[in-house]
Amino acid sequence: MRDPAKQSTRRQFLALSGGAAAVMMTPRPAAATPAAMASAIRDVTGVAIVRAGRVKLDVPPLVENGNTVPLTVSVTSPMTAEDHVRSIHVFVEKNPQPNVGNFVLGARAGRAQVSTRIRLADSQKIVAIAKLSDGSFWSATADVVVTLAACTEEVI
Repeated sequence: MRDPAKQSTRRQFLALSGGAAAVMMTPRPAAATPAAMASAIRDVTGVAIVRAGRVKLDVPPLVENGNTVPLTVSVTSPMTAEDHVRSIHVFVEKNPQPNVGNFVLGARAGRAQVSTRIRLADSQKIVAIAKLSDGSFWSATADVVVTLAACTEEVI
């Protein structure tokens, strides 16, 4: 025969753990902010000045589904040993992870262009920053309206 005190403890444990699991599985909106994006940009650029220009960000201004948003970043550069793009970084304002792409290039890349697809949690601003071989940073921004958001679950 089982001890009634142990059964109630087991039942209490199962009830509490089931409730905790339900809380952990509940979808919540992404808790990202523009300040988180600014912090992620500072992690890449440090205290350097980021100037507008030389970078072209090609992304649709309106997307139906935030799960696969096409994105192309190109940078005006001769891509020679003396003057080339070292890296391209893509940041978004409202995703749980603001730094969504880092691409390392070199003089032998031929052209400074990357294309990919990203997920967007909501309508937001996208920022592309390029680091050139002289240490300068250049950027472009675009606003995207998303009708069906992605990234709505937060990892706990």
